[in-house]
Amino acid sequence: MPDAIELLKTRRSVKPREMSGPGPSPSELDTILTIGARVPDHGKLAPWRFIVFEGDSRRRAGEMIAAAFARKNPQASAAELEVEKNRFMEAPLVIGLVSFTKPHPKVPAYEQELSAGASAMNILTAATALGYGGCWLSGWFMFDRDVMDGFGLRPEEKLAGLIHIGKPTKPSEDRPRPALADIVTRF
Repeated sequence: MPDAIELLKTRRSVKPREMSGPGPSPSELDTILTIGARVPDHGKLAPWRFIVFEGDSRRRAGEMIAAAFARKNPQASAAELEVEKNRFMEAPLVIGLVSFTKPHPKVPAYEQELSAGASAMNILTAATALGYGGCWLSGWFMFDRDVMDGFGLRPEEKLAGLIHIGKPTKPSEDRPRPALADIVTRF
């Protein structure tokens, strides 16, 4: 297992098109999801949940996305529909992070949403620690009610992200990071 500090310093996103299988084993997936649920959560509200897309469910999700795209874009080309249909097919695993808020006198909605974001980061970090690449993505369909209903989201829920996980096929290039002098002030 890599050194924790080095892992955090070097973690980077891996594009789904640069991933292959196999994906995490059932035991590794349980570890990833357990770590995803171990986040700051003021009030112990657990204002998030996970949808696992693996195997054939990735294809079914893509077909649902493509159908919604076709309804909203009747002039869409076959190539455009194919792109939508294959959104979940590059990585062997996609985890949908569902976020929702619960009324609470001491825990505002934004804190609950930040807890979901912390969950996404923990999922990415756990996947990296296990030797996988991960990428937290969004897309138009995350905000489409037909797709959200098809994925089983309740009206008060939203998708906070889709985390693609697989084996990197090549080393990831780092991107420029902000200089601490540009983002840190001292009070």
